[in-house]
Amino acid sequence: MLQYFAAKRAHPDCLLFYRMGDFYELFFEDALKAAPLLDIALTKRGQHGGQDVPMCGVPAHALDGYLAKAIRRGCKVAICEQMENPEEAKKRGAKAVVRREVTRIVTPGTITEDALLDARTHNYLAALADAGGQLGLAWLDVSTGDFFVQPATATELGAALARLEPGELLLPDRLLQHAVLFELFGEWKSILSPLPSARFDSDNGRRRLEALYGVKALEGFGSFSRAELAAAGSLVDYVELTQQGRLPRLTIPRRLAEGAVMEIDAATRRNLELTRSLGGGRQGTLLATIDRTRSGAGARLLSAWLGAPLTDADAIAGRQDMIAVFVADERRRELLRERLGRVPDLERGLSRLTLGRGGPRDLAAIRGALAEGAQLRLLLEQPEGLASLPAGLVAVRRDLGHHGELVDRLGRALAADLPLLTRDGGFIAAGYSAELDELRILRDASRRLIVELEARYRGETSIASLRIRHNNVLGYYVETTSTHADKLLKHSDFIHRQTMASAMRFTTTALGDLEQRIASAADKALAIELALFEDLVGEVRARAEPLALAAQALAILDVATALAELAAAERWCRPLVDGSRAFDIRQGRHPVVEAALARSQEGGFVANDCDLSEQQRLWLVTGPNMAGKSTFLRQNALILLLAQMGSFVPATSAHIGAVDRLFSRVGAADDLARGRSTFMVEMVETAAILNQATDRSLVILDEIGRGTATFDGLSIAWATLEHLHEVNRCRALFATHYHELTTLSSKLPALSPHCMRVKEWQNDVVFLHEVAPGAADRSYGIHVGKLAGLPPAVIARAEEVLQTLEQGEQAGVLARLADDLPLFAATVRQASVAATAPSAVEEALAKVRPDELTPKEALELLYRLRGLLEAPR
Repeated sequence: MLQYFAAKRAHPDCLLFYRMGDFYELFFEDALKAAPLLDIALTKRGQHGGQDVPMCGVPAHALDGYLAKAIRRGCKVAICEQMENPEEAKKRGAKAVVRREVTRIVTPGTITEDALLDARTHNYLAALADAGGQLGLAWLDVSTGDFFVQPATATELGAALARLEPGELLLPDRLLQHAVLFELFGEWKSILSPLPSARFDSDNGRRRLEALYGVKALEGFGSFSRAELAAAGSLVDYVELTQQGRLPRLTIPRRLAEGAVMEIDAATRRNLELTRSLGGGRQGTLLATIDRTRSGAGARLLSAWLGAPLTDADAIAGRQDMIAVFVADERRRELLRERLGRVPDLERGLSRLTLGRGGPRDLAAIRGALAEGAQLRLLLEQPEGLASLPAGLVAVRRDLGHHGELVDRLGRALAADLPLLTRDGGFIAAGYSAELDELRILRDASRRLIVELEARYRGETSIASLRIRHNNVLGYYVETTSTHADKLLKHSDFIHRQTMASAMRFTTTALGDLEQRIASAADKALAIELALFEDLVGEVRARAEPLALAAQALAILDVATALAELAAAERWCRPLVDGSRAFDIRQGRHPVVEAALARSQEGGFVANDCDLSEQQRLWLVTGPNMAGKSTFLRQNALILLLAQMGSFVPATSAHIGAVDRLFSRVGAADDLARGRSTFMVEMVETAAILNQATDRSLVILDEIGRGTATFDGLSIAWATLEHLHEVNRCRALFATHYHELTTLSSKLPALSPHCMRVKEWQNDVVFLHEVAPGAADRSYGIHVGKLAGLPPAVIARAEEVLQTLEQGEQAGVLARLADDLPLFAATVRQASVAATAPSAVEEALAKVRPDELTPKEALELLYRLRGLLEAPR
């Protein structure tokens, strides 16, 4: 166990998967922890210090599945592999132990295997550092090589992490004592990986990056703060540590300038269900609704665009220009999307190969992606009716590049049917290497000789059931049943090897010689294949940068054509986004709700306008429950997000002045784990909005103050509305049931009351889902309760109480209502209803015997009942 203890001491915070033949085994505390987590049996193996050693294990061929379980539960895993086979170990001595080494540390942020990753989502590893009184955030995706940094503040950090949703966040342990960040770290506790503060030194970080990119100074890449350099350098160190000295291809760090993207905090992302629904899934989110991409790389880019809407109007227009080309050219769009659906994941295949973890199928993915890229480039020739391609598509066509030579070589080198792992061999095509072909012929001919030898032995021994078989322990052997074993035992050519319950195994000198020839040919063939594989990977590595550009171009093309398909199919318009303070949406629609209505065929979505121009930048929306207030609020926030990510939007027209921050306080939820009631959560989120919103922000507030007493809630809503108008001066939609707030329109010039239209018809209420100027005079909450199935007695009593409250002075009225003992009154009403005499129709029906009626009599009975029903009472 000395070897095991040495590996465990080097990786105390990891589960140590220790390779033992065909299994990875875990011992001691690791076994006790892993057995319930991975749902595997806990057993024991030998003793240590007089105590049984707990042990559990997983089959080597099923490693990826168990790794996925461990990572999902927040564990880190150190994989300790056998570096030699037992025969090689024995050359050092009969009691020599097989040499093992930790070849890799698997953490939530450093996964590269397709089986462990979601093809349509980035898996970011992030690092936070502080230096010179500033914070810096850096993040990269090991599986694609994307690398970014940005400045951060304590107030902005939460929004940045919500945008990235990293799988793992590195930070110096000293930051855990930073009081301002306590609350934030509590929210992200499950992904934190504290490290010694010395590993976040900015000078070391700068030197580490200079060495990685082979430069003397980083100024050519941009201007980075000390905190950003510390964070970026720690990321590179951590990746190299977990990959045991290897690094994937990483892009030059791209700095996200302050204010370059719209800031959206975690509460707003959750309330608007951008990428994850309130239930935790993808179904019903905005991303799921708009995602029509055909490739994993395209889906990841679309998610990145949605998660980080731009604030620069020119950059937004550049994306819109690309989409507009494909909206106008349906035939070209269809041809491009058909080919994009056949493009493998070039980004992730390239990353695995540069990291030394790729296989033959990754080479095939690169070949396939580049071959399709050549055809896509041809389809991007000048579209009809355009004087020139938009700049974005010109860049895409350029970055797709010309890779015919590499595609040709990979096409000649790779076989049609490829194994997952290189060690399995058989991935080099026949005809690519003459030496390999010769060894394969020798190997295959030797196998044919096995068949011939088997036939010869059958003839010599007259044993028809005799077989030559193979296993990893004995190699090749002759097997016969126990019935015929005596014949071979008496035969001088056959040497006894093993006795089984119903069979006996032998070998011969000729069979041993033949086995050596087969093994030698197979080993040499595999060695040549592995050398050819490394040669092919070397060529791919040498072209890594242009290949990465091609991968990015394919993703951009996929997103542009997907958003064009969405715009054309759903009749979306191109919005105008500029630097003004405008927010003018005509006939806007909620994309998720509209899609749900279309799927269920429950009718069309009612479109509405929204104009938050300077003179009416704060809308006060009143109206009943179920009328669509929350939907109206959310739809305008989603239209804004779509517009600033560069997409077309669900409206007939839209003019939006770029928003710097979006805030949404919609819905109700508690946070009991942190000791917060529903109302406390509401107040915390409202406080964040009032403290952070600027005059270029958009704020969505729904039912502020409803979680406390009526007057308290009204007072909070009143003060919040005044603060938004006078201090924040932002564009805002404020929905409420406090109709008293409409009186503020005479005091606040930019406050514009609007209401959800309702129609009363035959003692019923019809929700029109239309927004109109003015204020609602009722909330129709009792009607909604009736729709929900409240007992009739409760509905009747509620209407009585409402009428009384609306007519009298509240304090006295409440006292009188309490004296009425409503529970007993309701019981009396129910009894009186039950005691009412039956109607004439009911009396007639009671006398009917349905089984005795003829068709004619049944028809006559219907007419008679109808007459009784219409008779005057």
